Amino acid sequence: MRLSGPLESAALLTVLPVPERAASSTRGVLPWAPFVGLALGVIATGVAVLGDRWISPLAGAVLGIAVLALLTRGLHLDGLADTADGLGPLRSRDRALQVMHQSDIGPFGVVTLVLTLLLQIACLAALLEMRAGWPALWVAVAVARLAMARTGLPGVPAAAGSSLGALVAGTVSRMWFAGWAVVLLGLLMAATTGDLGATAHLALGALAGLLAAELLYRRARARLGGVTGDVMGAMGETATAATLLVAAVAV
Repeated sequence: MRLSGPLESAALLTVLPVPERAASSTRGVLPWAPFVGLALGVIATGVAVLGDRWISPLAGAVLGIAVLALLTRGLHLDGLADTADGLGPLRSRDRALQVMHQSDIGPFGVVTLVLTLLLQIACLAALLEMRAGWPALWVAVAVARLAMARTGLPGVPAAAGSSLGALVAGTVSRMWFAGWAVVLLGLLMAATTGDLGATAHLALGALAGLLAAELLYRRARARLGGVTGDVMGAMGETATAATLLVAAVAV
């Protein structure tokens, strides 16, 4: 695996400053996306916890989700809106891809974006109020990037016209993906300090996040013929929302 992979992933998926040479390749973007998710999760979680303690759980949730948007340049949120516009209304495959490539966001995309953000904030606020918010947000952010890495597995096609989809196709081995899943599970257990109940609740949330992203992937593959950069971002945001939702219900 490329030693420059983490820098390549950070260069595309975040606003974190990295050497310019790191942006010259995309081969390490998806294999190291979970690692980037861990870093983003730590930062967002710290901000959310401070906002909770200094102001309120709702303020902490808003600040945590806002920091994630800032650190990712809103890239995944934009992907969510574009994917919603492409998959939502009834239209042909070519027309759907054309709509997704446009810079503007349609009403279907706006509604999906707003509701997803509201769901993420509401669930995170509830978790913070129950003192389960910091591990839940951290897990949700990491799981979201694991879901995105799934699009780099062998056999995942890129949609017609998707340059990013073609560049990252097949860059994630099944063994590497499984290894990251095991690492995240181990870190989850460590974060809950051996509390089997909390571990089970967050693991259930993580599983729900991966399942929600998988359903979106299958829908996009059937409708678009493969994945695009927008679909990857949408899978990440969907996984984040589903993880927080199920964790909030289960805790």
